[in-house]
Amino acid sequence: MTLAVRVPEELSARVPAEQRGPGLDRDAVRLLVSRGTEVSHHAFVELPRLLRAGDLLVVNTSPTLAAAVDGRIGHSRVVVHFSTRGDDGRWAVELRVPDGTGTTRARAGGPAGTRVRLPGGVRLVLEEPLSAEGERLWWARASGPEVLGRARASRAGVLGMLREYGRPIRYSYTERDQPLSVYQTVFALPSADGSGSAEMPSAARPFTARLVAELVSRGVQFAPITLHTGVASAEVHEPPYPERFAVPEASARLINAVRAGDGRVVAVGTTAVRAVESAAGPDGVVRGAEGWTDLVVTPERGVRVVDGLLTGLHEPEASHLLMLEAVAGRAAVDRGYEEALRGRYLWHEFGDVHLILPEVDPHPEHCSSNCW
Repeated sequence: MTLAVRVPEELSARVPAEQRGPGLDRDAVRLLVSRGTEVSHHAFVELPRLLRAGDLLVVNTSPTLAAAVDGRIGHSRVVVHFSTRGDDGRWAVELRVPDGTGTTRARAGGPAGTRVRLPGGVRLVLEEPLSAEGERLWWARASGPEVLGRARASRAGVLGMLREYGRPIRYSYTERDQPLSVYQTVFALPSADGSGSAEMPSAARPFTARLVAELVSRGVQFAPITLHTGVASAEVHEPPYPERFAVPEASARLINAVRAGDGRVVAVGTTAVRAVESAAGPDGVVRGAEGWTDLVVTPERGVRVVDGLLTGLHEPEASHLLMLEAVAGRAAVDRGYEEALRGRYLWHEFGDVHLILPEVDPHPEHCSSNCW
């Protein structure tokens, strides 16, 4: 699925909402709401009044890593984006070229055997492409005194190097580097092994502790899941590749209970959709699960669990739009993007957000007088 949409450069959110004026917080963004092809315009702080008691928000607790670090290949400067840690201790990485403005541009991948010098005496050796379908991401193995001195595994060493020398990944549409705290959502929790997301699960960014408290007080529930996102395909829009996820048994039980009642399961971000749908059986029952998921949610596959989706506005590329179409249908997606452009909503991770709700109640057989 593709849309004939060009997002004007001036609609890119260049700084976080809280930096756009005095007294603003993260929740000072706009909220586009779609119910089928019916669209309405709101402030994000109105979210508690747009949901209802018994609804469930599925949120991703993955923390964001400082996953970009400077390196050298011979005498040439590169920037390494650390994407995903494999079970064998290797890392999937993307090499990019500094563009002179503080961001980077794409670089041809490989070849195998390429050696990259990193801070702290770390050495990175590219071994093989992550996928036979492209050479943007490569499996690489780290070694060196900083890695082997801290732990006899590249997992701990690379994470330590990123904590000391890394910075958040950013792209050219943003104005400047930001501290890592700007890229952490209110739901982010440290993981036991230090793992996290290469890029922020950004749909949850506008939530504040105050807004979460209001949602809870109105009877909206939360189900935490974890999916560690990899590096986005900013230029060529490759399909999603496998990512590590976990759906706790307690969250699975809560999701199933809401589906058995009159509530709606609303995923906060496409990462939450991917995790929950990966844990769902053909019968729509969610079970506790963890590991790797290679699921790509498409209209043909459909969604078994999710009734609605809160998502950022991103470039209209295939895999993101296919998931939106699976949740809402093609007509609703077309209408939503048309209205977002007409209303001059802001795009990308610091931008405005889009709430997709079902056109009719998803569980009418359970519906009581408060369903609308």
